[in-house]
This record gives sequence, C-alpha cells and structure tokens, in this order.
Amino acid sequence: MIYGYIRVSTEQQNTINQKHEISTFANKSGLKIDKWVDETISSRKPLKERKLGNLIKKLKKEDILIASELSRLGRNLMEVMGILQKCLENECQVWTLKENYRLGADIRSKVLAFAFSLANEAARRCSRYFQEYSHSTVCRTNLKNRFRYGEHTVG
Repeated sequence: MIYGYIRVSTEQQNTINQKHEISTFANKSGLKIDKWVDETISSRKPLKERKLGNLIKKLKKEDILIASELSRLGRNLMEVMGILQKCLENECQVWTLKENYRLGADIRSKVLAFAFSLANEAARRCSRYFQEYSHSTVCRTNLKNRFRYGEHTVG
C-alpha cells in the first residue's frame, strides 16, 4: 500500500502544495496513492499523539510512505531517525521528494538504519551522562563559582 503523508503546523498553513507535489510525483512515476494521511499538528507533539504515529504502527512489509520532505516527519534529527528506524524495522519504505530519499530494504538503507541506531544510543548515553554530571557536586560548584565571579554573562 502506498501512503501520502502531509503535515502542516498551523491552521494558517495549507496542505495543497504538499499534496500537489506528491500527486505529481506519483503520476510521473506510475504510482497510485492508496491512502492520504494529512494532519495539522505541530511536530513538537509526541508521535503517539500524531496520525503519523498510528500510521507507522500500521505499516507493513513493502508499504511505501511518501512525504514531500523529511522535516514533515519530525522536528529534529533524533526524532526523524527514530521514525525511519521503526519504518525500516517494519520493512516498509520511506520516500521523500525534496531530499530524494528512497529508504527501504536495500543495503544503503540498512547501513542508515545501523547509523540511526548508533546515533540513538549515543544520544541516550550523552543524555544520561549529562544528567549524572549536572547533579554532581563538581557541576554545582563550577556553576556557583561562575556566578560568583561574573562569568555567567553571555557574550
């Protein structure tokens, strides 16, 4: 099944351009969009609160998710990588038009999935390290000294 995914952040934006772009691509490529998923929601909302989250759960092997650009999937690199990793685990494909990505079952996509999982692991470890450090006596002492000696200004 082929899904066209469209997202805008506010009611003032519209989905017409994204839908037109995906439709034009599909027609030129001889594809038929079986189902459109469009939503007006900020990508700051958790994935589980977005239609995209439900769609990703439904995607099966050989399904294709087409979006106008990668930024429509998520706000930041880590979120987008997590979404792409889930799709690759489901053995479906993610195509983006602006970046011309075709992520699927090929070796390049598997290497990217590996890189995504490494990046996610690194981010988790860095976050854990930062949390541990920020609660440490050394960190609190350093912050107190910076404020005491006027080093807290930005510039």
